[in-house]
Amino acid sequence: TYTVAGAAFAAAGQQAQAFFQQPWIIVTFSLLFVALALAMFGLYELQLPSALQTRLNAASGKQRSGTLTGTFVMGALSALVVTACVAPPLVAALAVIGQTGDVLRGALALFALSFGMGAPLLLVGVAGGKLLPQAGPWMNTVKALFGVMFLGVAVWMLERILPAPLTLALWALLAFVGGYYFGGFGRREERPTPGLRVARGAGLFAIAYGLVMLVGAAAGGGDPLQPLKGLAVGQGRGAVAEAAELPFRKIASMADLERELAAARGAGRPVMVDFYADWCVSCKEMEKYTFSDAAVQADLGGFVLLKADVTANNADDQALMRHFGIFGPPTTAFFGPAGGECRNYRLVGFVAAEPFRQHLASFQRECRA
Repeated sequence: TYTVAGAAFAAAGQQAQAFFQQPWIIVTFSLLFVALALAMFGLYELQLPSALQTRLNAASGKQRSGTLTGTFVMGALSALVVTACVAPPLVAALAVIGQTGDVLRGALALFALSFGMGAPLLLVGVAGGKLLPQAGPWMNTVKALFGVMFLGVAVWMLERILPAPLTLALWALLAFVGGYYFGGFGRREERPTPGLRVARGAGLFAIAYGLVMLVGAAAGGGDPLQPLKGLAVGQGRGAVAEAAELPFRKIASMADLERELAAARGAGRPVMVDFYADWCVSCKEMEKYTFSDAAVQADLGGFVLLKADVTANNADDQALMRHFGIFGPPTTAFFGPAGGECRNYRLVGFVAAEPFRQHLASFQRECRA
């Protein structure tokens, strides 16, 4: 599935990530995960119509094992639920297809990548169920766990298009739901046991943390791991200082890029161009963990910093990405003081602060073009 879909998108010159990150698609899939979560919590039962169940049961009774065709169809459909993020090996495979026109070679590279992703599933499958535990009452807890996970996926998808405080409030709601189910507050008929006491303690902690996130959301925060980061206790020494942001200049077209490169070339300064999109999780990781680092900001002090926001994926965005041969964000391009891009120093995907600093040091030593 990855091979065919990846080859088709690359040959057509489309960015699959941008196509599937439209708001209506994100909301639709989020609602689907919410519906699945409610079924896991027992609010209703999802099942096929009885007439179709009867036909499937009759068909399955005529064979001793599943068919290769049925297995392929189920696997292909499940693979479409999640898509591979932009990463160096994926970009390399897509570049072969898009730039050389060798779809066969690129498809084989995608096949190797997807085979590695599917290897754990193959391992479980050939074990004949021996690696899976036996069914029992504990499955109710597993169902609740998957329900919470489904809700978490829904929130994770929605945070690409919702304001940060609203997203933090949704994470708080998820903490309340998880604390209730895993704390055993819905199982009053059970006698208190050490295990139940531990579970209820963990549930109470989750609910308490949810309250903290609600406070953070009301104060304008957006980070579930640091919900009170934006909360100022006072205007004096008690106020929480926000980290300074890098002074990026936004570019929206090739004309903007050429103008900024010409100005930087005249000043003899290197340039960094960051390709960003609101729906790109790794882009936000770069902003949160790398570009916010004080040492990284100091190393970038002499650079002209440009940001190409390709969230809309409009004609100008596509022209910029075609010019660079980019298949999707996050991608970071570096230009020397003479105005030429150093292609060997282009970064794809998330890079932590310290490796990024080492990359910058190497660029400044080697690239003078």
